[in-house]
Amino acid sequence: MDRPLLGRLSARGCCSSSTLKAWLPILSWLPRYKLKWLQLDLLAGLTVGLTTVPQALAYAEVAGLPVQYGLYSSFMGGFIYTFLGTSKDVTLGPTAIMSLLCFSVVGGQPHRAVLLSLLCGLIQAGMALLRLGFLLDFISFPVIKGFTCAAALTIGFGQVKNILGVQGVPHEFFLEVYYTFYKIPEARIGDVVLGFLCLALLVMLLYMKMSLGSEDAPTCSRVARKLVWAVATMRNALVVVAASFVAFSCNAYGYPVFTVTGETSQGLPPFRPPPTSDTTANGTVVSFGEMVQGLGGGLAVIPFMGLLESIAIAKAFASQNDYRIDANQELLAIGVTNIMGSFVSAYPVTGSFGRTAVNSQTGVCTPAGGIITSVVVLLSLAFLMPAFYYIPKAALAAVIICAVAPMADYRVLDLLPFVVTFLMSFWQVQYGIVGGVAVSGALLLYNTARPPIKVSDHGVLVMELGNGLSFPATEYLSHIMHTQALQASPPRSVVLDCHHVSIIDYTVISELRDLLRQFKLREVQLVFSRLQLSVLEVLLAADLQGFRYTDSVEAALQMESEIFKLKRDELPPKTDELDSST
Repeated sequence: MDRPLLGRLSARGCCSSSTLKAWLPILSWLPRYKLKWLQLDLLAGLTVGLTTVPQALAYAEVAGLPVQYGLYSSFMGGFIYTFLGTSKDVTLGPTAIMSLLCFSVVGGQPHRAVLLSLLCGLIQAGMALLRLGFLLDFISFPVIKGFTCAAALTIGFGQVKNILGVQGVPHEFFLEVYYTFYKIPEARIGDVVLGFLCLALLVMLLYMKMSLGSEDAPTCSRVARKLVWAVATMRNALVVVAASFVAFSCNAYGYPVFTVTGETSQGLPPFRPPPTSDTTANGTVVSFGEMVQGLGGGLAVIPFMGLLESIAIAKAFASQNDYRIDANQELLAIGVTNIMGSFVSAYPVTGSFGRTAVNSQTGVCTPAGGIITSVVVLLSLAFLMPAFYYIPKAALAAVIICAVAPMADYRVLDLLPFVVTFLMSFWQVQYGIVGGVAVSGALLLYNTARPPIKVSDHGVLVMELGNGLSFPATEYLSHIMHTQALQASPPRSVVLDCHHVSIIDYTVISELRDLLRQFKLREVQLVFSRLQLSVLEVLLAADLQGFRYTDSVEAALQMESEIFKLKRDELPPKTDELDSST
């Protein structure tokens, strides 16, 4: 075999190896896995698992689903992300925002929630394969903040009824607010006392954890600090276990003073295809097409929000811990997780900021920590489901309220998209996102169509374009030219400073041709200054009648009046002028 052929085969093998590692990132870190990493991954996975179980039960309540669906949605991500994920810290599972969005779309119907997971996964995986991750850039930060603030209020206030122990409160936000206050006289004392005790305990433990990292933290032994940190980190599990023990004891002595979760399905979920039809309470069969149609705009909003939330978390922790992620590979990991999750009765999941923070702070070394978390969830499903009967709803409500409270952040500069998203989200959360994106898009288009133009008078008018020049801005530029120069008495020459213009299109060239004709008719000049080389080449190729340019504004201003009257052929281009304009 000749050497060139050997070289080609060798190069082809390297290419396929790197491609395989790009699609399966586990192949990059597994061959160099160290034994000392195992201890840290085990500790992180166990800690996150003990955090995941109570949160999953609580978020299922937010989604309007039986509590076991929260656990069904919590274990697939750990296995899939270990193979496909590019962040060592991210943990996938149910979150407050995705649970709220799921409820707003499927209204607490388990079969449709599972189908929604499948369809969301297919959309997300398709976006990854087509490299469409850039579409997420069109959801601006104020829109995200407006939505998360509204979601925090909606989710948090939605749990007040569980703190009070009242029944029959509708889920629509404004009706929920009204009926929650209306039913305060029906509040159960046991639920109220337990709920506020759980809230106080969770806040106290959180404060203790935060104080460990402050400069004013009391000096204590290393073992004591680790113990406090461990207790504070697993606060959700400890509070839920303690509240369940209290509820069990009261029931055992014949005093059922708390509203408990009640009966739950025991055991692991069956592995089966997601449902393609559903049956309503009155026996009507709903076809697959009707189910998909019923999901409506949720099929656009939920995949995007899931991707946005997870990638934002992955980027934040990658920057914090000094490594890089592959955004499109993250899309693929989330999409495959949702697809496979639909086969075990999961609803849509994404990256969790709180659990990812716990994972990072515990010192996780690789995505393999997610496998330990998934095993903890599976063990809970297999053996602990009967004990979940006694979990008080007030305790789960306290966990949810403490989880969503930090999401309410109102420090935003772009007020209009924030306010529109915030207010519309109380009507329908998906409408809030769509409305905010529409307003952000309108502002973006307005800035494109109305670029800032700074006009200064140096005997000749100098107009400096504040940003690029594209076809929506041509009418505005023409209006400024006419009002400031052409319609003045007498008409005035203009130097157009174009150093911010990097691209130009046919519509702009057509408008410039007309402006040059208007300036020539009035016997004044339009001179272009500081053109980038690519733009200059396009304008020269367009063969504009009367087109003149110079390398600087100062050069244009220093021209004598007779130079402004030169024809284009009499203004030879200089090599050094073109170089200085690029």
